[in-house]
Amino acid sequence: MEIRPILSALLRNKTGPILVALQVALSLGILANALHIVEERRAVAARPSGLADEASTFYFQVRNLNTDGPEQMLATIRRETEVLRAVPGVASVAQVSQMPLSRSGSNNSVAVDQRQERETAIASQYVSGDSLVKTFGLKLVEGRDFLPGEIVEVNENEQRELPKQVIVTKALAEKMWPGASTAIGKQVWFGTGDDALSSQVVGVVERLQSAHGEMGERAEFSTIVPARVYGRPGNMYAIRTEPGQRDRVIKEAEEALRKSSATPVIMQAKTVEDDRKNRYRADMALSWMLITVSVLLLLITSSGIVGMASLWVTQRRKQIGVRRALGARKLDILRYFILENFMITSAGVFGGVLFGLSLNHLLVTKLEMARLPATYLVGGAVVFWALGILAAYGPAWRAASISPATATRSA
Repeated sequence: MEIRPILSALLRNKTGPILVALQVALSLGILANALHIVEERRAVAARPSGLADEASTFYFQVRNLNTDGPEQMLATIRRETEVLRAVPGVASVAQVSQMPLSRSGSNNSVAVDQRQERETAIASQYVSGDSLVKTFGLKLVEGRDFLPGEIVEVNENEQRELPKQVIVTKALAEKMWPGASTAIGKQVWFGTGDDALSSQVVGVVERLQSAHGEMGERAEFSTIVPARVYGRPGNMYAIRTEPGQRDRVIKEAEEALRKSSATPVIMQAKTVEDDRKNRYRADMALSWMLITVSVLLLLITSSGIVGMASLWVTQRRKQIGVRRALGARKLDILRYFILENFMITSAGVFGGVLFGLSLNHLLVTKLEMARLPATYLVGGAVVFWALGILAAYGPAWRAASISPATATRSA
């Protein structure tokens, strides 16, 4: 099939082909980037938190309505911890300062050297007077858990100190000491300058997400400090239950805490699963919105291609009849219109690739998104080429099936 006659025909009627090519270009650029964003958001929402069993983990935020002094508060923490451990079905309990993905917690700047002008990273800081490695089920890849004698008791109203040991995540260790064979024994400085405090790394866990679950690598930067902090009203306890026992344990643990306290207690129980849903609710909503927009855009573009192909075939019924009368086969007619639509679609695909790359560059520079993989553009191009062929096939085949006499008489 000669391409020159097709180009001549398209140049004589430029408006329709240009509109279809533009529609394909816009659709491809938007569709590729939208699906890339969806995949990126869903991958972020599926990141493991580091907890061995999120479905069996929950936490209590407890506040006693009393006027106890700091020492009484410390005694209350010990009592409540023991009460929770005694509840049937409880595997482990730990007082903790914050929870992964809870969107409430503290961060600390960390550095390799206190003389640095800027910190090396910002890390989420978990403070616990119990073993978070055991309660969260964290996986140690280097070193060890804290020893009982390394856990200190800190009155946060009077003391500003840190234990001399710290556990860090693997991602934070690689950020601070890239290329090092081990992080064990290295010093971590919290802050920089004369006021910075240091601790020695005794363990590295594979993963522990931050309380805020940031989009980038910062979500994997966490430290665990062995301290039982007291002095302010309100405590938080993380509890891991035996599999399938969580909901029952929540009820029984709440009743046990209320019975053990001589004064009224305000309690709120939250599960890690709920925190994960709440943290990524907006991301999942955005994903579904982009999927809906992509489907609608694909349907609109498909309708445009089909409608334009049908119009072109109908307008050239007489031409088709003449060619059939001169000996053209049905296959020749079909090939002509399919090739014509393929050329128009190809022009749109080429423009869509350029538009998609430009749009992604804008998103990368302004929103710090990842680069658009070529597979999205290649896959989108294949989809639109297939749409172009299918759109032209039906109308062209129907027109080619009409007898030459009928086609020339009805044109």
